Amino acid sequence: MAKQTVTFEYHPGIGFVSFDAVRLCGSWDENGLPSGDWNSVPMVKIAGPEGPTHWEAEVAFGSEAAGATLQWGVKVDGPAGKDVWGIAAEVDDESSTDRLLSFTLQDNTPPQIHYLTWCGRLGANRYARPRESDGICFSVWAPNARNVSLVLADPAIGYVSDMGIGAVGSIAMSKGGGGIWSVSSDEDPAVGTFEAMVARPYMYEIVKDDGSSAYRTDLWSLMQIGAGDFDPEGKPYSGPPEALDGPKSCSVVCDPSIVVRTPGDEVDADAFWSDEFDTARPLPLRIEDLVIYELHVGALGFSKPGPGTLDDAISFLDHIQRLGVNAVELLPIAEFENIANWGYGTSHFFATDQAAGGTDRLKTFVKACHRRGIAVILDVCYNHFDPAAERAEWAYDSNDPTRNIYYWYEGVPSDYADPSGGYIDNLSTGWAPRYDQEQVRQIFISSAAFMVGVCHVDGFRLDQTSSIHQYPVLHSDQRPAGRAAAFGVKFLKQWTRTMRLVKPGLFLSAEDYSDWPAMTLPSLSGDGLGFDATWYGDFHHNLVEYQGGSQAQLIKTAGYGDDRSLAMTFFAGALTTSSNAKVVYNESHDDVGNRSGSARTIVTAVNDAPLVGDTRTWAEARVRFAAAMALLSAGTPMFFMGEEVGAAKPYRYNDFLANREDLVGLTSGSGERLFGFYSQLVALSVRHGAFRSRSIAVSNANNANRVIAFHRWDDTDEFLVVGALGNSPFASGYVLSGDRLGYDDWSEVFNSDALEYGGWNIGNEGATIQASGGALNVVLPACGVVVFRRG
Repeated sequence: MAKQTVTFEYHPGIGFVSFDAVRLCGSWDENGLPSGDWNSVPMVKIAGPEGPTHWEAEVAFGSEAAGATLQWGVKVDGPAGKDVWGIAAEVDDESSTDRLLSFTLQDNTPPQIHYLTWCGRLGANRYARPRESDGICFSVWAPNARNVSLVLADPAIGYVSDMGIGAVGSIAMSKGGGGIWSVSSDEDPAVGTFEAMVARPYMYEIVKDDGSSAYRTDLWSLMQIGAGDFDPEGKPYSGPPEALDGPKSCSVVCDPSIVVRTPGDEVDADAFWSDEFDTARPLPLRIEDLVIYELHVGALGFSKPGPGTLDDAISFLDHIQRLGVNAVELLPIAEFENIANWGYGTSHFFATDQAAGGTDRLKTFVKACHRRGIAVILDVCYNHFDPAAERAEWAYDSNDPTRNIYYWYEGVPSDYADPSGGYIDNLSTGWAPRYDQEQVRQIFISSAAFMVGVCHVDGFRLDQTSSIHQYPVLHSDQRPAGRAAAFGVKFLKQWTRTMRLVKPGLFLSAEDYSDWPAMTLPSLSGDGLGFDATWYGDFHHNLVEYQGGSQAQLIKTAGYGDDRSLAMTFFAGALTTSSNAKVVYNESHDDVGNRSGSARTIVTAVNDAPLVGDTRTWAEARVRFAAAMALLSAGTPMFFMGEEVGAAKPYRYNDFLANREDLVGLTSGSGERLFGFYSQLVALSVRHGAFRSRSIAVSNANNANRVIAFHRWDDTDEFLVVGALGNSPFASGYVLSGDRLGYDDWSEVFNSDALEYGGWNIGNEGATIQASGGALNVVLPACGVVVFRRG
């Protein structure tokens, strides 16, 4: 082989990230010969017409290198710092965590290309054409297909039946490398210009490997037609497009550089975002600084018959701002089945659900939050695909389970009595994705990058990550599926690494109950999984309830109304653990009626007794105790919509509309005093750095007396939090002890039992009390929390 030159390309895929420099690193020396000492050369920035800027370099290899297998990668200077390794994916080997790319040098070695994200690579994408209107390129991954055609649909219908009714044009696509089919304006004039194609509905007609034909949506689409629930099930459709179920209907070409504020009112995206922030209300910067409000958009719209929308959420921000929280976490908002649903059955990860208002309304919501100093976190679900995702992920280009490209399948159908036996269960509500396929991983990675770059979201909460790395089993007999779990770990690390490369300050949390320390160790600079925090379900279970569990269940047990001991020492362990990068809560969407035995805290607090008279008084007192434990713990506090006004109806995935309560109305009704308490407690929590630190020490825990006390501090301040769940106050005082009390003065700064909150006003009346030899005598209310400040 003669000496040859190989081109290397590095594609971030996203225009909003600015890498100042990219260096090609490879296992060869300056003469292009294999070497254990890697060589590094600068790459050149290329601003091509067909997508965001990428980087290129050429290396001349000596003839002696023929046949050698060489490794390479890149280092970048960018948002994550200087000299950061720019390859997020690990090699395809369960036993290796290396992040290297490799090739074998042969005659006419093709360009070596790496995509950090696939943004702009699949879907319907605009590209510039000199002296002509911008073109559009449609690309779809269908590696098993015999043929693929772009099908243009009638906008008045928005649906193409299995017989092709509703289609108004068909354009052949060509198969390229990696099983990607595409067609562009330059290749076929019938495609037209980008501007002409905006708002056009389309699908792909896939001729599968067995010769059968199917219509499939674009899984990379930015919009799906339909804000309803109707599925024509492949039959001809003649109803209004808006009544369709989005996952089954047509995809739509969108222009993300334009924001539609209201019908007929369009504005350039740069202009839209130009006044995004108010300097007087800065966003929080650390996950420790957050106080999170978990919000389900569909459960808003209190006076409407159907689910709430993002416009309802925008109106609801006045309530959230009055409450004082600085972060909102939305239950999944990407396109999903059945509008009266929680959203965890996502079908299209780039497209905001049309029933909620679509992507432009999400942008409007995010901007409205940012103007108020409120961060926006999206809940996303990557642990399963719906087994019934016809026209989306299911059997996209093959009916052979082993070629079901988005779903993990092991073995062959003949291995099992039921051909479905090779799919992977993982305690989620569907089958596991093929985490060992880059094309599948990139749906999740690139859609998150899109949400950050185009919609300006500030973070993500990943649903049930334990299902990705811990729970995978074979559907046939529940044997552990070790390879699926191993590649689930690799996927999670690649996802967090990519997020850290594009925007290091994103808030990344995971619903994960594995207690695996690696979850919150760095991934970009190490082999951790890279999350800032994990949800701490046992905090809720110990604090409130857990049916059949051995946890403390303080609120439920106190709700019996007798004087039995409470497991305060057990809960002390949960408080201590809260300092280990945890998100803590006394209510979440899973724990307020959906999980067996669960209910709203205010209901659990009196064991379902009617919330009237003295019973409600006691219920609210215990709710105040629970809220204070979460908000003043060492974890990142979160609470679920409605707890701040005493919402009492169960919240479940299948009937939340029937149980919807007017949360705004309750602030001036039965929930007025509770709302006042929450807003004052939140203010205390966010105002003092001691409560936003991870420093905590439990000094007293007495089961018989039902008392717990703990210290919170930072470099400048220290607080003592004392909680009591007795049925009678310690009106004459209760002696606390501990080394941190010293001989110092401690001033009462907050009392949950104040009259304005609906309490009995038992406390220390704001007095300053001096400790003596590590002992402090304080008045404690029944079912209350008092907070003291040193000095």
